[in-house]
Amino acid sequence: MAAEPVWSVDPRTGKPREQVAVEATAEDVDRSVRAAHAVRETLADRSVRAAFLRTAADLLDGAREQIVETADAETALGPVRLTGELARTTAQLRAFADVVEEGSFLDIRIDLPDPGAIPPRPDMRRWKIPLGVVAVYAASNFPLAFSVPGGDTASALAAGCPVVIKAHPDHPATSELCASLLRRAAAEAGLPEDVVVLVHGFDAGVELVRHPLVAAAGFTGSVRGGRALFDAAAARPVPIPFHGELGSLNPVVLTSAAIEERAEEIGAGLAGSMTLGAGQFCTKPGFVLAPSGEAGDRFLDALALGVSETGPAVLLDRRMRDAFVAGVTERTALDGVRAPVAPGAGDAHTVSAGVLAVDAALLAEGDRHHLLLEECFGPVTVVARYDSRDEITQVLSRLPGNLTATLHVATEGEEDADAAPLLAELTPLAGRVLVNGWPTGVAVAPAQHHGGPYPATTSTSTSVGATAIERWLRPFTYQSTPDHLLPPELRDGNPLGLPRR
Repeated sequence: MAAEPVWSVDPRTGKPREQVAVEATAEDVDRSVRAAHAVRETLADRSVRAAFLRTAADLLDGAREQIVETADAETALGPVRLTGELARTTAQLRAFADVVEEGSFLDIRIDLPDPGAIPPRPDMRRWKIPLGVVAVYAASNFPLAFSVPGGDTASALAAGCPVVIKAHPDHPATSELCASLLRRAAAEAGLPEDVVVLVHGFDAGVELVRHPLVAAAGFTGSVRGGRALFDAAAARPVPIPFHGELGSLNPVVLTSAAIEERAEEIGAGLAGSMTLGAGQFCTKPGFVLAPSGEAGDRFLDALALGVSETGPAVLLDRRMRDAFVAGVTERTALDGVRAPVAPGAGDAHTVSAGVLAVDAALLAEGDRHHLLLEECFGPVTVVARYDSRDEITQVLSRLPGNLTATLHVATEGEEDADAAPLLAELTPLAGRVLVNGWPTGVAVAPAQHHGGPYPATTSTSTSVGATAIERWLRPFTYQSTPDHLLPPELRDGNPLGLPRR
């Protein structure tokens, strides 16, 4: 049977642009994984890894015009957004090069022998070593920062792990272009090109997570797809870590004092955040608890005005457009749901942003409106109007895990009495809580945590920031090992000058 072609499709028209590859067979996946596995030791030198990451960043920056043009043709995200995303992607690669050189990610701990301790303590030297080949599943909504040259790839390579990347079908030409630049960077840094390998196809993604030489996987995508791969990773004869980012509602709570103080400002800010990138950010605020009453009405009016002023949006592909239209139609049909701005279909290729409103009491009393507490990917948010503090608690108790939660409190006059208790209630629901801000925009920084309780992620790790490297490492201890047999990082005298405890 001939391999299935992989087409690049223009989401603005739905028409194929070009065939860019063919789907990988099981044999192709096996060859790819074995090729990556065979060169894993070449990544052992940290200075070479750092040079590779910086070279990759330079080559991507050098091909900026071609990358942005190709990605825009496949995603309709626009040159401004994609130029910024590319800058984020290359900055991320350079940041991990710095992490590799600095060395604290190795978490070196040395206990010198103490025969007088109870029990006696031998010489023990602990650090972290790479797991092996990492499977990376590219995301649809970030064709650069969370795809082929994105954070999972950068952090895995920084850890010393070769990667086999499953391209996303929404941007195969962008994936091929970026993979070719990463492979070229490897060669220029003196590494085999097969430290980065790209495969296409749904079946290839399944084969990849099941391959016995794959040691871990990173995924960004839907709950359904991520959970299927997570279950496959756990069902292997030798289970592997699966770090999946699956979905997030990203709730927002507005205190009465905050709305009294700046209703219009908060409404306008929310409109900008929830429609950014056509609502296709994983941190889009999709659910809001806002007070009833006159001030709450002013907030809702400002939100509705901001959303109504956004034009029709092209989503990443036809499947996502159809799912959005079906999702908002089903939600709008629920009893008690109002549509201050009706979301739905635009023309044959676009959608219209919208706002749905409902009384919080309906969400607190049962499961009839459970859909409103689930993510709807695209430019829509649900505003639940509460009458009492107890209703906030009742609704929050029904929410799943999230990447983010946002709290808006009063900033002037006396301290907002609801601020501290609501912050405490939101903490168990998310990996990151923002106060008086908006969650769309994930800084690449050492203190960043982009993860959260399930179904936001399948692990406690982050996929953004310096500590994302920890996903691809495991602790290892040498005990009573002669100094000349130890790796230089652990030898007496600290010859490499690394941070050590």
